[in-house]
Amino acid sequence: MSVLMMPFQPRFICLTLALSLFVGSLIGLNYLPADPVLLVLLIIAGGFSALGLHDYFQTHHAILRNYPIAAHIRFLLEEIRPEMRQYFFEDEKHSLPFSRDKRAVVYQRAKGVLDKRPFGTNYDVYADGFEWLNHSMKPTSAKPDDFRITIGGPDCEHPYSASVFNISAMSFGALSPNAIHALNKGAALGKFAHDTGEGGFSPYHKAGGGDIIWEIGSGYFGARNLDGTFSPEAFAKTAANPQVKMVELKLSQGAKPGHGGVLPASKVSAEIAETRGVPMGQDCVSPSSHSAFSTPVEMMKFIGEMRRLSGGKPAGFKLCIGHEWEFMAICKAMLETNIYPDFIVVDGSEGGTGAAPMEFMDHIGRPLREGLSFVHNTLVGIGVRDRIKIGASGKIASAFDITRAMALGADWCNAARGFMFAIGCIQSQSCHTDRCPTGVATQDKSRQRALVVPDKANRVANFHNNTLHALSELTAAAGLEHPSDFHREHISRRISQSEVKTFADLYPELQSGALLNGTADARYTTAWNRADAHSFRSATAAAA
Repeated sequence: MSVLMMPFQPRFICLTLALSLFVGSLIGLNYLPADPVLLVLLIIAGGFSALGLHDYFQTHHAILRNYPIAAHIRFLLEEIRPEMRQYFFEDEKHSLPFSRDKRAVVYQRAKGVLDKRPFGTNYDVYADGFEWLNHSMKPTSAKPDDFRITIGGPDCEHPYSASVFNISAMSFGALSPNAIHALNKGAALGKFAHDTGEGGFSPYHKAGGGDIIWEIGSGYFGARNLDGTFSPEAFAKTAANPQVKMVELKLSQGAKPGHGGVLPASKVSAEIAETRGVPMGQDCVSPSSHSAFSTPVEMMKFIGEMRRLSGGKPAGFKLCIGHEWEFMAICKAMLETNIYPDFIVVDGSEGGTGAAPMEFMDHIGRPLREGLSFVHNTLVGIGVRDRIKIGASGKIASAFDITRAMALGADWCNAARGFMFAIGCIQSQSCHTDRCPTGVATQDKSRQRALVVPDKANRVANFHNNTLHALSELTAAAGLEHPSDFHREHISRRISQSEVKTFADLYPELQSGALLNGTADARYTTAWNRADAHSFRSATAAAA
């Protein structure tokens, strides 16, 4: 009896109805063979019947076997869930990765339209973790045109005057040609820098004419031999381009520190192959570690060689902090070799333009604030902070984001997703599918055409300029002349309903030379004692 009643159970009713309509329409056509309604009904019911029978007998999806036809509604809802949440259910301030309000202010500043908000903050200012800038009773009049810094230490022959706000590393291949072109042209219009990412210095970077920070990763794209090793000759040739203002060695990135990458052969177009110096028809591999050096001392010699081969341009490196002793080992190598980078870019684990495994994205790497504070303090502790500039990247999109990073020790900030929003990104989070709806993160030419370069280039420049204007207002409100004047006491955070601390309390600074003189600060002494200039391994582990 239960078998006979199965077709009438709610979970099978869709299949039962489809089959009944199919059989009924067949019978009806015997009497009315030319009836168009019955023909349409036959086709529709037949299609649903075939689908339902396939669902019932297939062996891969349990829910389809138990709910033929009806279960497809679940898959449809699952497919549109991100859009439904973004457009109808998320609040203004707390959605992730970027809140609706943060995205909106980028769009408004990029378009040059009103970016003000009415009726007070939507934040709960008494909630744990709320942060604010401490203003002055004697505001100044800061000028955004002056918000530049000079990058280049004593060994640099061609220092670079950089904006305090620049485009972070995003590779050609990850972003579309139109996106790269628009970003770089916008950088030229706004007089700020564009980091290439490790994907190479492409024709679309060159077409924009904007200042370039050329990033070299473990794949040495654009500076490699056929076997994938570093080519000094190829590096020197590209670095000599006057558009290249600085050269940067990538050790790791916030989105997936310690993880390499593979661009499948199917996605290696002729342009990508030429830009990266790799053969077509083969996977393009970025190893997880470098082959050009294996110890901190060798790394510093490599950075010195990068500076020499570039003709004396600023040379530095980018990393997401992991083991503290590894960065301290690099610092010991600086002291031993007397070779110092001109700059260090600290990438926070909250960075995310690169698609990554969930575990890497969610649980590997140090967030920007902790990483930035640590790098700044370590350089102060070895007495070289004045000769090495620090850049910061990781979920920076607003003037307050810049202010907070500079208070913790950054000399300038880079933004990736902020500038993606400026050229049309809607946070669909489909970057890894090659189906970006706005043509930003895709190699599909039919999708790329949606991004019109001249229009989006102007938006890039507008976003930069209007963000610097907002930064100038914050700087003036704090009674300062330049963003570099921000310090840790300028930012406060609510710890609880009754306790507030400044960043000076939460992220205490070291005294200059403290690590060399033997600080008693346990936060640093243990890692410093474990650091070895001749190995990235812990000295205690190596001894064991």
